[in-house]
Amino acid sequence: MVYTQKKKLSICHLCRPIRSSFVFRLSYVNAIQKMEVAEGEEAVRRVQSLTQSGLSQVPPQYIQPPQTRPVLPSHPPQTQHIPIIDLSGFDPTRIQSTRVSIARACRDWGAFHVINHGVPTSLLHHIRHAGLSFFNDLSMPDKLRYCCSPGAAASEGYGSRMLVNHDDADQVLDWRDYFDHHTFPLSRRNPNKWPEFPSGYRETVAKYGDEMKNLAQKLMALISESLGLRPSCIEDAAGELYQNITISYYPPCPQPELTLGLQSHSDMGFITLLIQDQVGGLQALKNCCGDSESWVTVEPLEDAILVILGDQTEIITNGKYKSCVHRAITNPDRARLSVATFHDPAKTVRISPASELIDESSPAKYRGIVYGDYVKSWYTKGPEGKRNIDALLLES
Repeated sequence: MVYTQKKKLSICHLCRPIRSSFVFRLSYVNAIQKMEVAEGEEAVRRVQSLTQSGLSQVPPQYIQPPQTRPVLPSHPPQTQHIPIIDLSGFDPTRIQSTRVSIARACRDWGAFHVINHGVPTSLLHHIRHAGLSFFNDLSMPDKLRYCCSPGAAASEGYGSRMLVNHDDADQVLDWRDYFDHHTFPLSRRNPNKWPEFPSGYRETVAKYGDEMKNLAQKLMALISESLGLRPSCIEDAAGELYQNITISYYPPCPQPELTLGLQSHSDMGFITLLIQDQVGGLQALKNCCGDSESWVTVEPLEDAILVILGDQTEIITNGKYKSCVHRAITNPDRARLSVATFHDPAKTVRISPASELIDESSPAKYRGIVYGDYVKSWYTKGPEGKRNIDALLLES
């Protein structure tokens, strides 16, 4: 269909180049819109195709309400920064000081950067390159071959809309496209569902998943030990560890002051490992003093990996460690890419505060919940900060 239009328009192009070029672009965009709608009744246009259409204003469904719109970073440097923890290859002679640093970061931020983490830096570069190549070098029809199943939560593949409540007319959409890969357990891993281009994409994602799982297991052990728990406490609670790798692409936005690339939320599972490019845009919500909170920009650190605690870690630590509320802002001039690797419990597992952390002076703060029920609530109601975990709080 697109090829036929292009062939016809090329004849007109000989006579009226300016008008023909405009008509062709409009025809191509319309054709892509039709292909995107063909995905399902509730299909949403890919954000990248919106930006490629040359729009100068954000469509209404992407405009945040006034109270959630971002205050874009100003020139004065911020005074708070996400902690950086040097793992030094998990040197056993430094492990105690590492635990202390992790404990402080988990209490104060719910997030921290790690360096000297043992993951080959070349692999970090390769997966960023693979993601950028998929979004920038493949045509829209080729990308749509890998589209998510419409209406399904956390469906594997190429998409733009995570939540499943399509009937909510007031739901504001994120200014983001993504590709979600199911990588663990290995029974879920099917590289045939992943792009073949660029060359080596599937091998890169598989290797990256293996390395991230290994790092996540080591970090969960350190987090457990930092609370005086046995090293396997968190991982044992997970049952079989589930891993998803989500490559997110945030196209340039004509009105970044009205939109969010990713709305404010805390992650559902145990631990997320994230890398981003040098464009930046990730922000973490930090308690400043008393009840005051402010958004802190997470500056990109090349070759570092950002560790983000999820809600299940907050539950199992009985609130001693907090999950990190974060969001992504948009950029008017540059596209941004991030790779988030989520590590979650099995959906049949019930997560409760660790018994070792509960006594008369420190009663349980959260009721237990089957993780599958928690996921269903998150995807149906939407995150809105930490409202899903707050619903589990017990009256003190």
